[in-house]
Order: sequence, then structure tokens, then C-alpha cells
Amino acid sequence: MKLVGVSGSLIGSKTSKAVHEVLWAAKSIDSSIDIELVDLKDYEVEFVKGTPLSYYNEDTVKVVNTVLSADFLVIGTPIYQASIPGALKNLFDHLPMEAFKSKVTGMVTTGGTDKHYLVMEYQLKPILTYLKGVVPLGNVFVHNSDFDEHSEIVTADVNSRIKQLAEEMIFLQKTLSNRG
Repeated sequence: MKLVGVSGSLIGSKTSKAVHEVLWAAKSIDSSIDIELVDLKDYEVEFVKGTPLSYYNEDTVKVVNTVLSADFLVIGTPIYQASIPGALKNLFDHLPMEAFKSKVTGMVTTGGTDKHYLVMEYQLKPILTYLKGVVPLGNVFVHNSDFDEHSEIVTADVNSRIKQLAEEMIFLQKTLSNRG
């Protein structure tokens, strides 16, 4: 199984670090899982303009194909102005409507206020379910205060929730894969 993590931020490192932690938690639970991190700040993903994917630059094609090749995913996003960044929404706009069909799509969000937790439920989750993703219950919100000055997650409860999310995602994906 291939687990792809997407960090939907173009600046900073907290979101990427949180996604990375979920990937490594999954790998520590099941070493046969292939993991890959797609950090959007490392790519020049073009804005959607309504043309076939082959008309876009190499980075756009690579990111979209990496996301589509995943057996399951963890989507990470910072919350800015009570919303997900445009770069992440742009990536979703590149994907076909059934891109996440039969794929578990976990969520990890980072933000500076606890109220931003709601963005995960009311904005990100509807997008993932529209794309036919199976969204686990144990998704993780990481407050900025849960990171140290090196963007390491230092709160034991957050690290525990990350491990629980990885466990749930693996269980759900194995169950979905064994259905057919």
C-alpha cells in the first residue's frame, strides 16, 4: 500500500512536519507501507484553466499523478483566515470527481486558534467526500503552541492522536481493500 501525504502550505514548515509525523507513524505500524510526502511549496502547480492535465507543466502533472497513485492519503493544511490555502484548493480542482474513491483520506490541520479546528469539519471534509474519499473520525488539529521553535511537535497528546489517526487510516484502508 502507498500512503501519500500532502502538505497544502506554500510557506512555513509546521504543516509539512505534522503530515510527515502521520506518514512515519503509519510506517512504524506497518513497515510494508510505502510513504511519500508531497509538499506543495516544493512544486510550481499551475492554476487550473480547464484544459487536460497533459497541457500543464511537469510539476503539476507529477503532483496530480502522485496523489492519484496513492492507495490512501493524509491531507495537511494550515488554516488561514478560517479557510484552507488557495494552493491546496487549486490542487483539488485538478483532480477528477472520483479521485479518492475507496481511498481513506485523513486530515491534519494546523492553526493559531482552537476555533480553526472547525475548518477541517466544515470546509476540508466536504471537499474530500465530494472527491469520494473515506474520511476517518480521528483527524488531528495541531495548535501552533504544540510546536517548538524548530517546528517539532512537543505535545504528547498531539503525538498520541497522530498515532491513533495512522492506526485508524491503516485499519480502514485494509478493510476497504479487502472488500473487493
